[in-house]
Amino acid sequence: MSDDKIRTISELGEFGLISHLTKDIEIKNKSTFKGIGDDAAVLDYQNKKIVVTTDLLVEGIHFDLTYTPLKHLGYKAAVVNFSDVYAMNAQPKQIIVAIALSSKFTLKAIEELYSGIRLACENYNVDFVGGDTSSSITGLTLSITAIGECDDENIVYRNTAKVNDIVCVSGDLGGAYMGLQLLEREKQVFKTDPNFKPQLDKYDYILERQLKPEARRDIVKLLKDNNICPTSMIDISDGLSSEVLHICKDSMVGCSIYEEKIPINQQTKDMALELNINPVVCALNGGEDYELLFTVSINDYEKIKNLQNISIIGHITKEGDGVNLITNDNKDIPITAQGWNAMEES
Repeated sequence: MSDDKIRTISELGEFGLISHLTKDIEIKNKSTFKGIGDDAAVLDYQNKKIVVTTDLLVEGIHFDLTYTPLKHLGYKAAVVNFSDVYAMNAQPKQIIVAIALSSKFTLKAIEELYSGIRLACENYNVDFVGGDTSSSITGLTLSITAIGECDDENIVYRNTAKVNDIVCVSGDLGGAYMGLQLLEREKQVFKTDPNFKPQLDKYDYILERQLKPEARRDIVKLLKDNNICPTSMIDISDGLSSEVLHICKDSMVGCSIYEEKIPINQQTKDMALELNINPVVCALNGGEDYELLFTVSINDYEKIKNLQNISIIGHITKEGDGVNLITNDNKDIPITAQGWNAMEES
């Protein structure tokens, strides 16, 4: 049966669907020895360190298809895995995609989802090398595993921060959380008035931060080009407060973060104030910014202080000093993990 005559996923079957979705995939990386088409992909990394990460996205928990386009969802699902690889100071090279979907999804819908995944692979030069599909009775579940590589001497962990290191963050924070709050607000209005047409033009930045985030490979390259190797690093998926605490706990250190130094976009501030939320709270406790939080040696201060898209927000202290936010009126407030928790009941 030719593709142009296929109307449903059931007509294709599992293997036909896989073949249909992956037929035009091209291999870009030398480390991909064998991609889709066998029982397993075969990778050849020779003398590199290999990093592997996976992310699971479940409909109704991690995304809402009321306002999340499937192409955006596919793109985001891939990018959040790339972000984890970049947080190791590594480069993503391959992904494996597994999906479970219910009968409500048409072939065209799943093509849209995969077009987003493939667009992310093209933009980040990553090979799509395999996966799995299954039926589901609960909607859509999407799992992506990313594989990356790094030279042994350049890999960075979250447990290696040192006292007096500088704490830095890329980009700005809180935008994705404000984008989510906006979408949820508009959804509630739509429920009461199906003819309601949301006016979202002035919110383009925070909406993109939520629906189509980008991983910060540019920051990894910028640091390398300036001969700076972070002493520790993590990506900000669950909020700045949670990620700071991860680094401090794993490195057995304390930290001081300065409120006035936390970068927040003006559109994020405006939306937060519109919803009567403190913008700093959004930056600390909102999630899904996928910026990089990292520490560097105090000896690299002159190298990093003027780099674009990087903010110095604090410094590492002794473990006994605790993990604190230094407010604009010079008060020390202990930082607690209030970021998003995937295991909390809604």
